[in-house]
Amino acid sequence: MELLTLLTLLVLGMHVLNTRDQRARVALLGSHLGKYRIENLMESLIQGYLRALGEADLQRQAAIWGMLETTEVELCEQFNAFVLDFATVPEPQARVSKLWLALPYATRWMPALTFDVRKLLGVHAHAMTHAANKGLPLPHKAKAFTLMAELLLLQHTCHWFCRSKLVASARLLARHQTPYAQVLASVAPQTRQAYCALVGC
Repeated sequence: MELLTLLTLLVLGMHVLNTRDQRARVALLGSHLGKYRIENLMESLIQGYLRALGEADLQRQAAIWGMLETTEVELCEQFNAFVLDFATVPEPQARVSKLWLALPYATRWMPALTFDVRKLLGVHAHAMTHAANKGLPLPHKAKAFTLMAELLLLQHTCHWFCRSKLVASARLLARHQTPYAQVLASVAPQTRQAYCALVGC
């Protein structure tokens, strides 16, 4: 009975500490993202891609692709500005645990199993800009699939920073019906290489 009580208190204590740490991370990321229209632009772009890919009329499809180019440029500009802004966050606050499960303050007592999210956001910024500015010689459909994968991986990174890798992967699957491994396999090869060098794959 005493062991059960001790275990219950331990679990509750870990939950309280995790909640406190995660709230601080959500607030930190939100305070920087709140200055930009990144989330709205990402949503508009993903919905626009899906609309274009589902459009049978080639002229209407071409018109949609043309409108989306403006959104792509604006998103890249906003996100690159955000990355520069977030780069001012102190290094200890930018560390993220590579563990699947969230453990209280794991970034402090297991620094070898962490990565710097500021560097990872830089990888995402480069990948998005490269694809959107036609750095990839791809037709519209292939470009859309690549950029959607890049955006979904970025969302995964943000959720991972705020919660844990497990929660981020579960949200990705629930919201977009896409497993984390599939998204990682769908981004540009150079993105995947740089990403894996930071987080381990």
